[in-house]
Amino acid sequence: MTDADSLFTHGGPDALGAPAHDFSTNANACGPCPEALERVRAADLSRYPDPAYTALREQLAAMHGVQAWRIVLAAGASEFIRRITTWVALEDRGGHGEVVLPAMSYGDYAASARALGLQAVRAPAAARRPLLAWCCDPSTPLGHAQPGIGETVDALPEGVPCVLDRAYEPLRLEGRLALNQRQLDRAWQMWSPNKALGMTGVRAAYAIAPVDAQDAVQALVRLAASWPVGADGVAMLSAWTQPGVQQWLRDSLATLREWKNSQTALCREMGWQVWPSEANFHVARPGADDFAGMLERLRSSGIKLRDCASFGLPGHVRMGVLPPASQQALKQAWTGAA
Repeated sequence: MTDADSLFTHGGPDALGAPAHDFSTNANACGPCPEALERVRAADLSRYPDPAYTALREQLAAMHGVQAWRIVLAAGASEFIRRITTWVALEDRGGHGEVVLPAMSYGDYAASARALGLQAVRAPAAARRPLLAWCCDPSTPLGHAQPGIGETVDALPEGVPCVLDRAYEPLRLEGRLALNQRQLDRAWQMWSPNKALGMTGVRAAYAIAPVDAQDAVQALVRLAASWPVGADGVAMLSAWTQPGVQQWLRDSLATLREWKNSQTALCREMGWQVWPSEANFHVARPGADDFAGMLERLRSSGIKLRDCASFGLPGHVRMGVLPPASQQALKQAWTGAA
């Protein structure tokens, strides 16, 4: 499967509806966060949000200890991916620009580049005319820092923007970020809290701009549609800054660690090869002779796994950590299908 083929390859509900036991997404299985959900339900849907999102940007800036001008709101991480790629494509007046990707990554990075006529390059050293670089820690699908992430950031020519996708940083169960503060100050940091809050149906995200990117921020704001984040998204992102919500998240990580230990042990018990991960998801290889048929049989039993072929790992699945009841359902379905 190519990057173009993976454009609509995602976890979650599909043509059969919502799976009873959905291992295919990386959302926090302890969610939704009660306080965040209450705030979203109480959002005033009868009015437009402030188009400048003044109060929300100040809240997010205070949470991260940065100036408010550095906060760029987005209608989800995928919208920001497309928007910043559009920006660099518009700057590429000579043509033949390249977007540097990790060896394995979320498919929207490459899909956005190609949709805008840019080349996607997965070997940073091979890029001749880089316009944009993507980094991820923890990365998908493997759940740890991409190899050589620090070297990739440091090797970029001056002025080439780098985006660090931090979607899974709040769901890190061990380890720590591989970049230092100097490297962080040079990068765009993209946050999508809906995963950590277990509320992926609310599409809202934000990016923290580099310390010297005032002009770039203005360019990205001009490229945005009016009100990219609706009232529900504003409520979720505002909730994200609250101490009670952050405490709920910390408490959920302890639960996820227990569930992850039992889930990886179960996979090994079933004879699956399990790859190490620092996040709330991991890759496994079931070892089925008919891999596609196995996925279909499990899906018909209410079990959905994320095929990793679009990441360049055919025969593997990415599994979000789910509660013990879902793990037992997987065991029963696997035993019946084996």
